[in-house]
Amino acid sequence: MMQNKRRKKLIQPRLQMRLILTFLGVALIGLMLQFLLFAATMSALADELPQDGPILIERIPSFTLAVLGITVCVLLPLTITVGILTTFRIAGPLYRFEQHLKAIARGERVDDCRIRKGDELQEFCRTLNAAVNKLKSRSDPAADAESVLESRVLDRAA
Repeated sequence: MMQNKRRKKLIQPRLQMRLILTFLGVALIGLMLQFLLFAATMSALADELPQDGPILIERIPSFTLAVLGITVCVLLPLTITVGILTTFRIAGPLYRFEQHLKAIARGERVDDCRIRKGDELQEFCRTLNAAVNKLKSRSDPAADAESVLESRVLDRAA
């Protein structure tokens, strides 16, 4: 019986960390672009000021670094958290499929593979079950005979 809630958020750490690091890389590129645009805009504004331009140009580096620091301190932990929460809805089902297929490869009798309701890859789960059930029925003559008997019983009952 499957539990409804996963305790581990990093189910496949290697896959999840690669995805999260990709998210972080994109976020850092966006932050650097923001930093450069902010600094360029402030410099252009300082050039247009009649008297206080040199004072503003002198203070731009400290202001822009403070804005960048605050943004990094807020955005990076948020990106990591969202990355973990998003990737475990994909990594969990992949892990479950892997375990299900390993059990089949070991020759164990398995029920249908099930994943949690909110997880991604629901259609893949249904396709996997259909394929496994088709292979089971081809390789198990007893299952074929059983399904024929069941259909005859159902026909007689109807």
